[in-house]
Amino acid sequence: MTSATDLPQVLIVDDEERVANTYDLRLSGDYETEIALSGETALQTVDEETDVVLLDRRMPGMTGDEVLTEIRKRGLDCRVVMLTAVDPDFEIADMDLDDYVVKPVDRDQLIAVVERALTISEYNEQMQELSSLKLKRNVLEVELSGRELAESEKYQRLEADIEQLEAEIQEMEDTLNIEQVDLYL
Repeated sequence: MTSATDLPQVLIVDDEERVANTYDLRLSGDYETEIALSGETALQTVDEETDVVLLDRRMPGMTGDEVLTEIRKRGLDCRVVMLTAVDPDFEIADMDLDDYVVKPVDRDQLIAVVERALTISEYNEQMQELSSLKLKRNVLEVELSGRELAESEKYQRLEADIEQLEAEIQEMEDTLNIEQVDLYL
């Protein structure tokens, strides 16, 4: 969430203007949205400020698959959700996307998809932070005695931070699993 409004930025990419406007209306107020009616426009619009891209797969000109490939080539740190009428097949196993949802979706499903994508972003960030904290702890445990560790307030705080972060990550994992079940039933 890096926009001036502090709302997550969602780029809606769909060649059907009516569909794009419907998604925009359903997300307005909770998210800062922008619409792109083609793959080419999507690539002109997506940037470092974009948090989530809702991407139609079948579009004239540049397809959603091609847009996804280009977003990943650019190294943009956004979640990409294929939101499409194309039923998934085994090829999605090779696609670098965060979720795949088959249309139609109602308002609640659409919001759940965006929230899940945002949770995945937060989860990834927290996993990186946890890894960093654990590496620091491991270095200290290799280099210092058990007595030195036990007497160190900084080490105790590091341990507490790791424990807290692990609990938060577990909660996110539980949430992601619950949302996944709810979305696809």
